Amino acid sequence: MLEPYISPVAYAFMSFPVAALLFTLPFLIMQYRRHGYVNWLRSFLLYLFLLYLINALFLVILPLPTSRHNAPMASGYTQLVPFQFVSDIMKETGIVLDQPSTYMRLFKERAVLQVLFNVMLTMPLGMFLRYYARVNWKTGLILSFSMALFFEITQVTAIYGYYDYPYRLFDVDDLMLNTLGGMTGYVVASWLSAVLPRMESLDAGVDLAKKRVSYTRRAIALLFDWMVLLPVMLVLFILDLKMYGIAAFILYFLLVPYWTNGMTLGKALVRIRIVGSEERLAFKEVVVRNGILYGGWWGLNALFAVSAVSSGLGMLHIIGALLLLIVNGWLFIHLLACLFNRNRVLLHERISRTTHAIIPPKRLAKARSSEDELSDNAEERT
Repeated sequence: MLEPYISPVAYAFMSFPVAALLFTLPFLIMQYRRHGYVNWLRSFLLYLFLLYLINALFLVILPLPTSRHNAPMASGYTQLVPFQFVSDIMKETGIVLDQPSTYMRLFKERAVLQVLFNVMLTMPLGMFLRYYARVNWKTGLILSFSMALFFEITQVTAIYGYYDYPYRLFDVDDLMLNTLGGMTGYVVASWLSAVLPRMESLDAGVDLAKKRVSYTRRAIALLFDWMVLLPVMLVLFILDLKMYGIAAFILYFLLVPYWTNGMTLGKALVRIRIVGSEERLAFKEVVVRNGILYGGWWGLNALFAVSAVSSGLGMLHIIGALLLLIVNGWLFIHLLACLFNRNRVLLHERISRTTHAIIPPKRLAKARSSEDELSDNAEERT
């Protein structure tokens, strides 16, 4: 009886690494923006929920027909009689109400196991909604019903028209049982919440001002910055407006951080900013820092690439390539050393005496401000 469920679960676990990889970038951005940092328990629960969603979807849609041009189902596409599963159980199990010895047959028949499966399918959803999302029971009911309805519509529309005919029917009993499963999970999570750490307390005692800005966070900011700037520069270079492209580069990485006190669009996205020796970032600090990073290392590589493309590889270019390879190799080793040793500082940060700081989310900043006010009032009374 369990064989039809083993294959979809196996496919779900095989698909999970790919889904997790695609999920990671938006997940990190969401965590940085909402909480200011990434908490391991919160991360574990969200990835576990992602694994559950993949399993639930695969259990609903697999196995797929062998061809898009499948044959119609002879039994029809809908079952709209509520509690039909009760009649199916009575027929298939052959239990006799006044003979308790026949009740054990309930746990051996397909109809009973199908009911249990439909209830258990959405229990994790209800548990997640109650424990992680902290929704009330009405919202939990609506979301559980919505997910159940999504499953049934996906089936009856042949995965939204991908197949010629539906290969599974729309069953009102499944809709009710899936919704029941979601609410059962909601109640179970209410009981477990008494012994599990509360989600709203995870950020208690976290001082974002003392947290180190990870290189992953910096890389996401840099990636987004180049996603914004590179298309603009490419268009300007294609239009033979190279000076405007260079001006856009200087404007974005020198003037914008100075005007915004250490932020670019990418840094604002992940809530970090460049900080210097004073509260207000000095223009000199921006020029030294980003001049070394972009005008130095990036500039040398870009200059060599443009020169090699325009005039070919001569002896001077070969010598330059070897020297650039040495520089890049040294910088790569330097970056690895900084990655694995938190006490080491990147070269452009050490020379410019700048670093990164986290911009607290507004709700945490307000909470911190309220705590400081209470502390000040207590000191005054003392």
